[in-house]
Amino acid sequence: MRGMRSLAGQLMLWITATITLLWLVAVGFGAFVMHDEFGEIFDSALQETAERLVPLVVDDLKHRDEPDVPQRIEATRGPSEEEYLTYQVRDETGRVLLHSHTAPAQPFGAPLKVGFWEGRKGRIYTAATLDETIFVQVQDSAKERREATREGSLALLLPVLLIVPVTITAVWFIVRRVLAPVETLRAAIGEKDGGNLAAIEAAGLPQELRPILRSVNLLLARLRAVLAAEREFTSNSAHELRTPLAGALAQTQLLLSELKGAPERARAQQIEASLQKLTKLTEKLLQLARAEAGIGMTENTFDVAAVVGVVVTDFQRASADAGRIRLTSDLAAPAFQEGAADAFAIVLRNLVENALLHGRADAPVDIHITGAGNVRIRNGAPRMSDEELAAVRKRFARGRTLAAGSGLGLSIAERLLGQMQASLVLTSPIPGMPDGFEAEIVFPARG
Repeated sequence: MRGMRSLAGQLMLWITATITLLWLVAVGFGAFVMHDEFGEIFDSALQETAERLVPLVVDDLKHRDEPDVPQRIEATRGPSEEEYLTYQVRDETGRVLLHSHTAPAQPFGAPLKVGFWEGRKGRIYTAATLDETIFVQVQDSAKERREATREGSLALLLPVLLIVPVTITAVWFIVRRVLAPVETLRAAIGEKDGGNLAAIEAAGLPQELRPILRSVNLLLARLRAVLAAEREFTSNSAHELRTPLAGALAQTQLLLSELKGAPERARAQQIEASLQKLTKLTEKLLQLARAEAGIGMTENTFDVAAVVGVVVTDFQRASADAGRIRLTSDLAAPAFQEGAADAFAIVLRNLVENALLHGRADAPVDIHITGAGNVRIRNGAPRMSDEELAAVRKRFARGRTLAAGSGLGLSIAERLLGQMQASLVLTSPIPGMPDGFEAEIVFPARG
């Protein structure tokens, strides 16, 4: 699977690569042109040198005592000077009559013909007298030509090495600035969830992004309408079911009192159990509807310890497992958190109910308030895998349990905590123990 790629990163990569490639092509073309120009300059120097040497050599040969004896021309030279041009003076038979300081005594390989000749060690130009009895051959070094081309190419390349980093920096700055509205729109869309579906403002967005924003706002409007209809249906359904369910359950319990010892009592008890299960499911649906309506999002604050105390007291009064609940606290002062106390109470009721219902009947349910104001709820249970912990967070999902339940408790709790900017951390086994289950409500740190 290919990783996610950044639009800004791709733009920077392609623009930088394109600019760098164009610079290198320009340098290569410049080096090619420079090589040709250097060749013309060297050829012109060779030709001019050879043609100027012809009358001088002829005059020198006329005044020599032994014109047929080859001689080497000596000159005063510094210790570090190099001789870029060497020459030989030859007669029509090819014999060397004169040669420069570093030229070999053996004839050059070039033929005795006026014009240029390309040799292994360099380029040679041959000039001659009008009667073609004396030939002057001047050679330059191929090494010097290559060195001149190389140094000229480096002179073109060095500025590029400085320009490319500057170009990359400029491209990065420009791309970041141009794509800033895209990042702003991305961040605004990323903030949208079930509790925040308000339309996104179009202020400051360029013309190219406005159709995208318009489509996103239309989608958000449709989502708001769908969620509103769903919440209204769930809430109305739960409210409408409460009264007839309560009446049916009361009639069933009255019927049970009248059927003592009768064979039909067992069937009536099954009806009572089904009605109680349906009543609990209706209550969960009502809580879910309230959670979806965003009751946890409020600017009010509540005292964590006070709400926990009320919920624990309610369970101890109404639950048959009141003796299993143990409450401890490390708080030295009230811990106030942002949110609705009613929403936090719903979260606690669902978590404690899950611990009592799905935990081992012989194990206590420990509720502990930490010094930071977080709440831990622990119960005895078989060890769960990471996959199972992730699965139980989903709606209508249940772990490995035979106890009755709707599978909505953790989903409702997590939804409400998200509206209060808190989180629900599930752990199994309990730290320091071989098994067990822990649900911790973690509030954001307050400055």
